[in-house]
Amino acid sequence: MPSTTVTELTIGGMTCASCAARVEKKLNRMDGVSATVNYATEKARVEHAPDVGVDELIATVVKTGYTAEEPAPPVEEPDGPDEPEDPELASLRQRLTVSALLAAPVVLLAMIPSLQFDDWQWLSLTLASPVVVWGGLPFHRAAWTNLRHGAATMDTLVSVGTLAAYGWSLWALFLGDAGMPGMRHGFDLTADRAHASSAIYLEVAAGVVAFILLGRYLEARAKRKAGSALRALMELGAKDVAVLREGKEVRVPVGDLRTGDHFVVRPGEKIATDGTVAEGASAVDASLLTGESLPLDVAPGSPVTGGCVNVSGRLVVEATRVGTDTRLARIARLVEEAQSGKAEVQRLADRISAVFVPAVLLVALATLVTWLLLTDDVTASFTAAVAVLIIACPCALGLATPTALMVGTGRGAQLGILIKGPEVLESTRRVDTVVLDKTGTVTTGRMRLTGVHVHGGRYGTDSADETELLRLAGALEHSSEHPVARAIAAGAAERCGELPTPKTFENVPGLGVRGSVDGRLVLVGRAALLASEGVEAPATTEPGAVHVAWDGVARGTLTVADAVKDTSAEAVARLRALGLRPVLLTGDHRAVAEAVAAEVGIDEVIAEVLPEEKAEVVRRLQDEGRTVAMVGDGVNDAAALATADLGLAMGTGTDAAIEASDLTLVRGDLRVAADAIRLARRTLATIRGNLGWAFGYNLAALPLAAAGLLNPMIAGLAMALSSVFVVSNSLRLRRFT
Repeated sequence: MPSTTVTELTIGGMTCASCAARVEKKLNRMDGVSATVNYATEKARVEHAPDVGVDELIATVVKTGYTAEEPAPPVEEPDGPDEPEDPELASLRQRLTVSALLAAPVVLLAMIPSLQFDDWQWLSLTLASPVVVWGGLPFHRAAWTNLRHGAATMDTLVSVGTLAAYGWSLWALFLGDAGMPGMRHGFDLTADRAHASSAIYLEVAAGVVAFILLGRYLEARAKRKAGSALRALMELGAKDVAVLREGKEVRVPVGDLRTGDHFVVRPGEKIATDGTVAEGASAVDASLLTGESLPLDVAPGSPVTGGCVNVSGRLVVEATRVGTDTRLARIARLVEEAQSGKAEVQRLADRISAVFVPAVLLVALATLVTWLLLTDDVTASFTAAVAVLIIACPCALGLATPTALMVGTGRGAQLGILIKGPEVLESTRRVDTVVLDKTGTVTTGRMRLTGVHVHGGRYGTDSADETELLRLAGALEHSSEHPVARAIAAGAAERCGELPTPKTFENVPGLGVRGSVDGRLVLVGRAALLASEGVEAPATTEPGAVHVAWDGVARGTLTVADAVKDTSAEAVARLRALGLRPVLLTGDHRAVAEAVAAEVGIDEVIAEVLPEEKAEVVRRLQDEGRTVAMVGDGVNDAAALATADLGLAMGTGTDAAIEASDLTLVRGDLRVAADAIRLARRTLATIRGNLGWAFGYNLAALPLAAAGLLNPMIAGLAMALSSVFVVSNSLRLRRFT
């Protein structure tokens, strides 16, 4: 099979999911090209033969009516609490604000006859004109582009409908009777041929533009966050690094690191890139990348991963992989591929509009021709045709999704749930398996003293009691900076009160600590530490076991583990009640994982999984026919969260996990996962109800308009009422509990 090249293009000018489908279709018609276009991220991922140039791909997109370019390389952003505002979003908000302020009085004057004064129609024209021309410019421009390429979208219907209403109003004002002083707007249930030339529809033209701009703005805000996962991933890496040059430390940007460079990592700093420890010993917190709850002891020769945090000692690391070759960068690529590989869930409105929009245009044209043939009345014929266009203006369609999403997400925020966008809701209805990360999700993510075991018999006849064991071990560990030591010291202080001060203290890198406490030589650490002093330690399979000995005898074993959250067992029960099958997935040791699973009521455990393998595990479950939800909180979960049919991130976790997920549980309480799925399902049902009403209203009203039983004024009122219904239906989500 010939090799292929993968190129990513940024696509501009897309206004709905059908635009993405058109670009994708055109690219896939090229020989040797396979493309997927993501409307949410506005990017195309193109696999093409080497003889197909990037310029050819861009030219094909341009011929389709859109823009394309290769993404610009990332630039270093200045540190600050806020992201710079998207100029396109700011422009859309300005267009919406001005249009809404101008359209409101136009609608009120037309709908409430008591407000109409002499020459009110000219004020309406003055206010409505900038709304239709300037406010609706994005729709008109898109409609013109679609027309030139032989296509029609919802923009086409909005543009044709508003321009028809506006054009009719201009004709009625300047050539008809609508411009006469003292003209009043009445309400007739049917088209009145005698007075058609005195009717104006400026409120319809202006109102439709304002409502559709609102829907477009709400959608644009949601899309703004679509590409944040990769930025959040890369934020976890160090920004600069202290490189050793001729024996001196020189601070340089991470991008200047080269393979073979030696750099210094002090306690509390992030390791800049993947490498091997050349000097020093320390404990490294790798939980963000591996899911391993216990810090890893490293010494000369130990491999370390970029993005991990150096906990205790000073390290000198030799860089072995830099830039796009690092593990962090590979995880970022996994997230990107998982996002682009998802089957795009086309918005129902856009799918149906592919047939609906051309059909409405044909119905309007057929209405005009039929009325002309039957009545020979140009005014009545045009009135009926305009009514068809206006009654079918998809204002309710444009509001159906964003209003339900806005109310649903607002209520969710009150309950500690964040829903990213409408495209994530469909899968919540089908989810049957929920994969739970262990560290930070089911457990607290913090080390805690969980067990104290006192030895007797062959390990010493004068066995110590628990208090004695904790006092001496805690006193010695209190002088150490190691996370396990801090957990033991904290647990000892909690149970025994004030701890004695060691007379001597020595840290043995990678093994533990030793020192003199209350006149006794105390050893606390691995079995190898005790063996080096000629002390036999009992065998144990627990990964968190810490041995304690003094005066040449092993006195006991302390166990340190990541504590299970108090609410996790109840959360698992709630997920089961929703018909979901829980699975525990972790990079931690199997013994630890199985103990946690048994405590919270999970039967299926997948342990000792590398970050790159977590996404593969999710795919394997999907291949078995399951629809998978993933709950996690670390960078090691980001790719799996993006791969899953539904990703839920704990808000107490990393930005990378949160941005790669579909739902975020702000409170960090696993019980909220069940509430999140219920809310997402309820929001999806509301969106479906809104869309069902919007299409049902059009299907019922179109025949009435075509038959001349609705004049455009009533059509405009019905259109507005359909939008009010959609918004009111969405507001019911506020009562979700």
